[in-house]
Amino acid sequence: MKKFGKILGGIILGIVLILLVAVAILTALEYRPDQIETLNTTSGKQSISTGDSMTILTYNTGYAGLSKDEDFFMDGGSKVMPETKDLVKHNMKGIASILNDADADVCFLQEVDIDSKRSYHINEKAYYEKALGVDGIFACNFKCVYVPYPLPTIGKVESGLVTYSDYKVSEASRIALPESFKWPVKTCNLMLETRIPIKGSDKELVLINFHLEAYDSGEGKIAQRKVLVKKLKEEYEKGNYVIAGGDFNQTFDGMDTYPIHDKDSWVPGKVGKEDIPEGFSYAVSDNVPTCRLLNGPYSGNYDDSQVYVLDGFIVSDNLKIDQVENIDTQFEYTDHQPVKLNVTLK
Repeated sequence: MKKFGKILGGIILGIVLILLVAVAILTALEYRPDQIETLNTTSGKQSISTGDSMTILTYNTGYAGLSKDEDFFMDGGSKVMPETKDLVKHNMKGIASILNDADADVCFLQEVDIDSKRSYHINEKAYYEKALGVDGIFACNFKCVYVPYPLPTIGKVESGLVTYSDYKVSEASRIALPESFKWPVKTCNLMLETRIPIKGSDKELVLINFHLEAYDSGEGKIAQRKVLVKKLKEEYEKGNYVIAGGDFNQTFDGMDTYPIHDKDSWVPGKVGKEDIPEGFSYAVSDNVPTCRLLNGPYSGNYDDSQVYVLDGFIVSDNLKIDQVENIDTQFEYTDHQPVKLNVTLK
């Protein structure tokens, strides 16, 4: 018995040591981006002038793994990743079709994987580039060689935001936002900024693609919003035209069209006019919801599903908002629905 106890103790100690070494390695390899990083720009052909109109679309693609029949463990479901690679490919094809049908001048995409276990290591950025016929600017917000939870584990993740456009971009940057969590559960929230010269003017069109934290208790989103607000004010004071858009992971004052059925599940906070700078307004719509809770497959009906309006834009008042509309996709390919905005540069 003593000999058995020694062997068992040795095995347990060995396992503990292996786990400690693994944690040390993953900690050493933790993704630590700079506060501001310059990104490679794309070789767009279009230019823009005052008086011109443009269309911009924002769409959280859910790494093409959160289609209508899927659920997710962090929302009360059980799944970690889709069951087959073919499903991811099917969802990507559907998302690309939606993007092409929208025919937007600029596309803000969030949760685009380039090398992740959960999307079978497909480079989704490259796939959408080919489908749209334009290059994208990528900024990483989730990069980990191995995420060791839950069971089965998430594994390797490399994912981020992409802005697609055929406009001539003079500069692009990845701007870090405050983080809500520590390793290994954290993602590095960010803003992806692209700057487009305005023809015949010394001003710029500044486009900001963002994805705010979903699962914190609220403090993280407030801190992130303060950084966003500061950036908006700085650009507006320069006389630039500014559009910020993406996944707020918060709903908006007055957007009570879709009631909360299950208050024990995830419930978003709210933002209002007081949360953005003077000279800006929200460009949001509630014609259809833009996100669903992933506690189970989509029911096929907005009235008896837990749905929200979480996606949209913030626009400076030197841009005229001509139309904003949420596109009804019935959550066919991801847990979000796209928002399309038409504006004119005054």
